[in-house]
Amino acid sequence: MTRILLLGGSSEASRLAAALASRGVARVFSYAGRTRHPIPPPLAMRVGGFGGIDGLIDYLGRNAITHVVDATHPFAAGMSRNAIAAAGALGLPLLALERPPWRAIGGDRWIAAADVDAAVRDLPANPSRIFLAIGRQNIAAFAARPEHHYLLRLVDQPDPDVPLPLGSYEFVVSRGPFTVVDDTALLKERRIDWVVSKNAGGSEAGAKIEAARNLGLPVSMIARPSIPDRPTVATVDEALQWLGFVSTPTLHHEPRLGV
Repeated sequence: MTRILLLGGSSEASRLAAALASRGVARVFSYAGRTRHPIPPPLAMRVGGFGGIDGLIDYLGRNAITHVVDATHPFAAGMSRNAIAAAGALGLPLLALERPPWRAIGGDRWIAAADVDAAVRDLPANPSRIFLAIGRQNIAAFAARPEHHYLLRLVDQPDPDVPLPLGSYEFVVSRGPFTVVDDTALLKERRIDWVVSKNAGGSEAGAKIEAARNLGLPVSMIARPSIPDRPTVATVDEALQWLGFVSTPTLHHEPRLGV
């Protein structure tokens, strides 16, 4: 019997979870647990890590998993590498459901950054107002540039007893998807000079990129981390095809691209 472990963390994962639930497929949705109040998927869910590669191998074996679908965030490289190693050790088929990265178009003022540290180094020399559109995991790196004022957009309200590791900052608490109109208004109202973004790809997170383009703002675009090659599809329909619920998908084995 098919039993799927769906590694979540993206909107595509939630859509695939709903599609599997509607088909009555045996499956478990695994969520890292970084968001305090995630939107619950319509299937059995577990929260938290597995304890590295060995822990994931143990989980896959104990739960009779037959297929692994990695639909984590494109920057969840550690989990993706562990999934490749664990599935390979057990000979299980693994698929990545991963949205394509954004590509710069006319009007974009992107500054390519290989990683977060490069984005920190590339910030302007003069004190500026920076929109850090990168989530909470990497904001501490920007403490090295205290001359700037930072705007953060967070899914969860920060703990008032644990100050964020930045000198001058403000935040808004909001859950996407966001619109270009709203993000344009946000950048104008907060007088933003510079945007820092991970190249997450997808339409649901792209409003800030279009808003920055419309306002002529520079964007430090952080490239995706390197992950070993694996069968990859870009849509939920293709993932369903790979799982055998519809016709054969087109798999992509192209090298991962950043900006």
